[in-house]
Amino acid sequence: MARAGQRGSGRARGDAGTQRRRPARPAEQGIVPVLAGLAREVDAEVKRPPTRATVRTKFQVVALLVREERARVMADTTLTQARRTEQLKRLDGVATQLAKTAARDTSLLELLADDARVSDAARAYRATVMRAGGLEPPEEPEPAAPPAPVPGAEKRVVPRSVISHQLANPFLAPDFEAAAQRIVARPRRLAGWELLEPLFRSFEDATPGAPACMKLPEPRFVPTPPGRELMPHQAQVVAAAVRGHRTFLLADEPGLGKTAQALLAAQAADAFPLLVVVPNVVKTNWAHEVGLWTPLRRATVVHGDGDDVDAFADVVIVNYDILDRHVGWLGDHGFRGMVVDEAHFIKNTGSQRSKHVLALSERIRERMARPLLMALTGTPLINDIEDFRAIWQFLGWIDETKPLGALMTALEDTGLTPADRGFSAAARAAVIDMGIVRRRKADVVADIPARRVADLPVELDGAVGRSIRAAEAVLTQRLVSRYRAALEARGGDLAVDGVDVDLARRVAASELKDASSKTGGENVFTMVRRIGQAKAGLAADYAAQLARNVGKVVFFAKHIDVMDVAEQTFADRGIRYASIRGDQTPRARAKNVAAFVDDPEVSIVVCSLTAAGVGLNLQVASNLVLAELSWTFAEQTQAIDRIHRIGQDEPVTAWRIVAAQTIDSRIAELIDSKSGLAARALDGAGEDEDGSSSDVQVEALVGMLKDALAADDVI
Repeated sequence: MARAGQRGSGRARGDAGTQRRRPARPAEQGIVPVLAGLAREVDAEVKRPPTRATVRTKFQVVALLVREERARVMADTTLTQARRTEQLKRLDGVATQLAKTAARDTSLLELLADDARVSDAARAYRATVMRAGGLEPPEEPEPAAPPAPVPGAEKRVVPRSVISHQLANPFLAPDFEAAAQRIVARPRRLAGWELLEPLFRSFEDATPGAPACMKLPEPRFVPTPPGRELMPHQAQVVAAAVRGHRTFLLADEPGLGKTAQALLAAQAADAFPLLVVVPNVVKTNWAHEVGLWTPLRRATVVHGDGDDVDAFADVVIVNYDILDRHVGWLGDHGFRGMVVDEAHFIKNTGSQRSKHVLALSERIRERMARPLLMALTGTPLINDIEDFRAIWQFLGWIDETKPLGALMTALEDTGLTPADRGFSAAARAAVIDMGIVRRRKADVVADIPARRVADLPVELDGAVGRSIRAAEAVLTQRLVSRYRAALEARGGDLAVDGVDVDLARRVAASELKDASSKTGGENVFTMVRRIGQAKAGLAADYAAQLARNVGKVVFFAKHIDVMDVAEQTFADRGIRYASIRGDQTPRARAKNVAAFVDDPEVSIVVCSLTAAGVGLNLQVASNLVLAELSWTFAEQTQAIDRIHRIGQDEPVTAWRIVAAQTIDSRIAELIDSKSGLAARALDGAGEDEDGSSSDVQVEALVGMLKDALAADDVI
């Protein structure tokens, strides 16, 4: 477990250890010492729970101002490099303090989400803090007068599509079996015994090598869409669902296809409509996977207040951070199944996200006798077993005080009590048989390629996403105008049917030449860089999740600012990291490599694609995150080869972060086509087919041009 407040290498010294920061002196001026003082006040308050609303407001305001001040310092051209470095270092100290505070009360992290609500009280307090730090707060527009609030009303929304769905389905068909199953005999032999603590201890005290996976049926044929095929270990879980198993704690390591297993298990169990609760970073990927594995099912993703949600969809995907707004209508929607991805997010039973997930599960179980409930997490089961209390509650195995239903029956059937010597092993086996599935890459090495690239589509929301899409539209229109002008100049006699590909390539090459010579303005290179910057936080978020699940992770980026964002994200979360950059001395580089390889508490190494793409041995990790796309397949392969080397005894997975509905997706497809390899499975061949970076750049622009011409119906 990484220690809060410890960081990887500093940018200046390349040191993977903890940096000492002196406290602000009273004589210091500016916003930073004000923020530092407030951060210490918040920490002192959080040490005396419960955390009051005013303290939560203060925490959110300080965190938001740290972000804003960091962005301002980075953009201020009047600062010297030394002054900028000093200011960023001081801001890092405040951010580290906030990370320590959030570690004490993890519900505070909800206040930092991109779509977290900022109350009027928080806005007013922000202005006060800014003035105290010598800054003039921006003028806020006068808000429209809201309707008189209803006392005690919850801040929840009901999207218009949901209202339409409710009107179309005013009554949900009753499930009489559910009511019948709630009438169960009271346990007799174990009545009065404390059972939950012995159950948890049975996992902590298990002997090495004890089974951690339920007995699964032999894999059977599972119908899949053309071009897709389940691996044997995946088919086993689907076969269990076909046999009637309905609760799973699916704890396979990342890279073993938990999403596909969950969707096809839902198909086998007829568990639609299906509710899927996920971290924000994987929402788009879940919708993508629904289209791949269950193409006859329609998915909808809930954003913000759900204005665009399709309440008639088969799969409703919502992220933890906005669950509080939608928990009301979701509980009444009539779901037949529920999947919770990265289920360790609900380990704190006192957090709001955990309470909402448990409430939704209970509503579904009240209505359905045997709903499909699946908790997905890559966290090993033998560590911090108390963290799984909420997950077992979600699955309906236990409540706050005792085992329930089938688990209680299984414990009764052992004929043992917690005082008996054999109870621990029998109790552990009973819990595992309820549906714990745990496979490591090494366990199913024959099923999966030795190394592979797995795309993780992400959606660029907000103003940044809109700006990037607008820039793409401008670039596309410029290509279309050039193409049309070239057609007119050529004359009618040489016109061809459809798109003249040769002419399109010449237009694209001309655009690239102009882009390379321009010092300003939007072009394909600046746009790709902006996409990388927009993905940085999402990529770092996913890397942090991987590190939480599997340990060591290698993070690759092309640009320094993307590395900066990633390192700040890890520092804010108390994750120790090392850094490999081009401006380091050989000694600093070697020190950081050694920190990542040898220090178990350094979870992530942040690498420059150009500086660390060759000459490094990082095979202590088997998972790699590509935050930015390369222009060539060879460059991507060189990065993957940092961990896929002699001495690597586990299959390697490279997680490629791809911005959906942007040129990023097109570049990813072109890189794959240049590799000449199928199904993202890399075997070291195909490098002769790898085109140059200019080839990929030209083809990306040609693709944009052809799509635009087709959309305009000009061919």
